[in-house]
Amino acid sequence: MYGIIATWRMALEGISEADKMLANQSNAKDAIETAIKAVEDFEFYKSVGYGGLPNEEMEVELDAAFMDGDTLDVGCVGAIKDFANPVSIARKLSTYPVNNFLVGQGAEKFAHRHGFQRKNMLTERAQIHYHNRVVETSKDTELKPYSGHDTVGMVCLDSFGSMTSATSTSGLFMKHPGRVGDSPVSGSGFYVDSKVGGASATGLGEDVMKGCVSYEIVRLMKEGMHPQLACEKAVKEFDLELKERRGKAGDMSLIAMNNKGEWGCATNIEGFSFAVATEKEKPTVYLVKFDENGKQYFEQASKEWMDQYMASRTAPLIRK
Repeated sequence: MYGIIATWRMALEGISEADKMLANQSNAKDAIETAIKAVEDFEFYKSVGYGGLPNEEMEVELDAAFMDGDTLDVGCVGAIKDFANPVSIARKLSTYPVNNFLVGQGAEKFAHRHGFQRKNMLTERAQIHYHNRVVETSKDTELKPYSGHDTVGMVCLDSFGSMTSATSTSGLFMKHPGRVGDSPVSGSGFYVDSKVGGASATGLGEDVMKGCVSYEIVRLMKEGMHPQLACEKAVKEFDLELKERRGKAGDMSLIAMNNKGEWGCATNIEGFSFAVATEKEKPTVYLVKFDENGKQYFEQASKEWMDQYMASRTAPLIRK
């Protein structure tokens, strides 16, 4: 059995590439890196990689992580600028015994020394988004971070039983320079153990980091829980915990896959989508829905929804 699962519809093209690789006996490391890079390189996905939305000083700062479920080796970068594929830099970092989490200039120096591609990640579309956000904000009002934070997070299983997890994001739109969210933080934004399974998160990093939700899902799977039940239990309990202590809980959506290729997803928001492919299932996008009792269920995305999704993301932007 092999498989790959990812947050959001934007991962579909990437996991489709990975699915072909896995079917041809590729390893989970190469497959997940390929899948993440496909998202990073597509400029119309404004929350990851090239075309990612900038911070309050109109600089694109990226976070990424890579974890090997066989060895538990981890590589993470935070607030890195002007490099094309932060997930590849994170993967390289994971091969070292120390210095596995680098941020800012330190991450950039490491990337430069190891020959990674330099690239101005600020696109014209992102500049228009920035300008329009400034115009929309009153001069008398503090320019606050935009609430969108669509990290791409993945878990991958190859036919040899090895597993990986990886994330990539540009984080909060209009964030303070140097802000790093949960995405590159092991146990929060991601976690994987080939003996058990893996999980990854997307949402408001400041709240996701208040609990090690990805690790908790893996822990529950280790106790024998199915990925779906593990996701539902971890997300529901932490959502309630935050509301009890703070009065509210930020967006939080998690996906998981175990070492049998079984998968799960849970969220506390409307409109969440995820993509999955396994040896038994072609690459598919699912939408998370809620019934009248608040119980979530999955619905395969229709062609109309898929067409509208891409049309809305590639539509021309008008500068206000």
